[in-house]
Amino acid sequence: MLHDMQEFDRLPRNKQRSCGILTLSDKGARGERQDTSGPLLHELLNAQGFFVTAYEILPDQEELIAAKLTVWADELRLDLIVTTGGTGVSPSDRTPEATRRVIEREIPGLGEAMRAASLQKTPQAVWSRGIAGLRGQTLIINLPGSAKAAKENLETVLPALAHGIEKIQGSTTDCGG
Repeated sequence: MLHDMQEFDRLPRNKQRSCGILTLSDKGARGERQDTSGPLLHELLNAQGFFVTAYEILPDQEELIAAKLTVWADELRLDLIVTTGGTGVSPSDRTPEATRRVIEREIPGLGEAMRAASLQKTPQAVWSRGIAGLRGQTLIINLPGSAKAAKENLETVLPALAHGIEKIQGSTTDCGG
């Protein structure tokens, strides 16, 4: 991580993209399951110029999730937060609810695009409830918990993220193209 931060600090501010990965898993938080999604997302994001400066595994508890998203957005001022896990319909899946509590504006197109792409691979994508939205200048995106689904969903929206984050941060460049 130190190597990443040294690279991050050398980039011009307009090219730096800080990121946090929040894995939601009761078993993972207790050390009973290895997080495979978080490290995979770290690789994908790093390859796209995002520097993962925050990473944590929390249990599927709405209050804890909302609190962590708030701290990472308000205090760490991350450009992007991706969550992995808690987007299904199990009783403990509360990530979208926690996210809705903290975002100021929802961006439905990101969730819609991820579900549409996933539906091309599996009919089970209809059960995904992941959302995306803004808190200040931080973009928060909910991804599924399985490494395969998290990777596929992130790859669906990655091409649009750099431009979107520029717009979130006040860029006045045109959106065409």
